[in-house]
Amino acid sequence: MMQYLIPEPKTKEIVFENVLSSDGPTTLQEVKNLSSKRKAVEESVNRSSNVTDAIAREMSRGLTSSCEQDLHKLGEYLPVLFNLVHHADKIKHVSGLKIRWSSGLISQTLIQRKCVKFFQVDNIMFELGMVLYFYAVKLRERAMELVSTDVRKSVTLYREASGVFHHLSHELLPSLLPSLPQGKLPELTPSLCFSLSLLCLAEGQAVTTKNAEESGKSTSLLSKLHFGTTQMLSEASAHLSSRANGECKDLSSRFLEYVATMRALHELKSQKHLAEVLESEERVGEAVGVLRRALAAARRSMPSKEDKWITIFKNEREEVSRKMAKYEKLNDFILQRIPVETELPFPKGEMIVKLIPYTPTRWEQELLFK
Repeated sequence: MMQYLIPEPKTKEIVFENVLSSDGPTTLQEVKNLSSKRKAVEESVNRSSNVTDAIAREMSRGLTSSCEQDLHKLGEYLPVLFNLVHHADKIKHVSGLKIRWSSGLISQTLIQRKCVKFFQVDNIMFELGMVLYFYAVKLRERAMELVSTDVRKSVTLYREASGVFHHLSHELLPSLLPSLPQGKLPELTPSLCFSLSLLCLAEGQAVTTKNAEESGKSTSLLSKLHFGTTQMLSEASAHLSSRANGECKDLSSRFLEYVATMRALHELKSQKHLAEVLESEERVGEAVGVLRRALAAARRSMPSKEDKWITIFKNEREEVSRKMAKYEKLNDFILQRIPVETELPFPKGEMIVKLIPYTPTRWEQELLFK
């Protein structure tokens, strides 16, 4: 299966109690707690923690995966951050917090990778947006880790990640967008987050389909599932290519290639299974035509750089070529007409993996500021 780790953003330290004037010891304690939990997330984002693996496991209640540990930290920070956002109208001097994040998805030169550029936005919703984005990225990463060991949990995590990206694109970002530096932070553009939501669903369906293949499900169903994945990726690509002027034109080329290559791979698989269905129905001429069409499209979609993607795509293309040669040889005996491309049947898609809506959880504690 194709996989791609989304490049993560970086952030700078925030010490809330140094800027926010708490009115009373209860609020001060809550604000210090907020800073403590934010520090833990900051260390995850920047990979700057100095604690040993054993201590990290103990601090995260025995979790061994670093990704799980990151999710644990985020799960503790988000409720208190939502509580701060709930009291945002009471906060003065937000600029003093110096909320700064970088982008991980903009194409960068070697020098730019070493000298990370940070953007400051004086809006507490900026912090919430970036933390939620990082949370969705980590859910997706954990889903990738579990693909080979726990299919059900992996798909659930992909669906949860999709729900968080969808929440960002439809609920949080439209009102925040005017405050952001134009074209600098693709992570917080509605079109990109919606594309990532679709990507997570497509990846979840790809895992489901792989499990269906291994379970011996019908070729008809497999063709529909693969093409459903293709349709989701096509929609994601359409949203990426239709970004408004200034909405981050310099997206990572590797990220864009991943979406395009994955779409082409699942379209190739869907047409291979469609040809198998046609051959089983003694429509060999049509099966040959479908595979020729599929290979013609595949030749235009070979990934250029990533060795693992090239191997996966090349292996699938070679399998389809062998199948086509087999069907062509069979057709030499039965002499069925091979229809022109416009007369050939096309796969029908089924999209069975749906997002799990994200419902924010807030730590309900009254905060009083001077």
